[in-house]
Amino acid sequence: MKRAWVCAALVLAICAVWVGGARQAAAAAGSAADEASIRKLLDDQAAAWNRGDLDTFMTGYWNSPDVEFVSGAGVTRGYADVLARYKKGYPTQEKMGKLTFTDLEVHVECATSAYAVGQFHLDMPPDNPTGWFTLNFRKFKDGWKIVVDHTSGAPKRTAQ
Repeated sequence: MKRAWVCAALVLAICAVWVGGARQAAAAAGSAADEASIRKLLDDQAAAWNRGDLDTFMTGYWNSPDVEFVSGAGVTRGYADVLARYKKGYPTQEKMGKLTFTDLEVHVECATSAYAVGQFHLDMPPDNPTGWFTLNFRKFKDGWKIVVDHTSGAPKRTAQ
């Protein structure tokens, strides 16, 4: 009888380790897929920007009055106001320049929360603005969306 209990306990322990390992493997696979989805969202945003299409660029943001854009100028809240801010600052494709992202790190915290850190560059002579950003993402039924964008421009370089 005692041997049967020991065997049953051993089988349960092995199953628990196997199931736990399978769950960890599934989570890692989900995390990699989520990271790829977020990177694609950012690639799609850069492509839309470079076409001068701010409406499509904004589809990467949560369409909510609670979305936030934070910069040196302050906090802009709400999807419509963030879009209006972009349209005011970049009224034409020529004034938008060409956007690229570098040094991009994507961190998936759990199944519904992630953040990215990276550098933006605008090929927009004569200044060619650049800076750093942190994007907080939330996963919704229609995929990952930016819920908070904190972007800081780097100081302009002056001629020496």
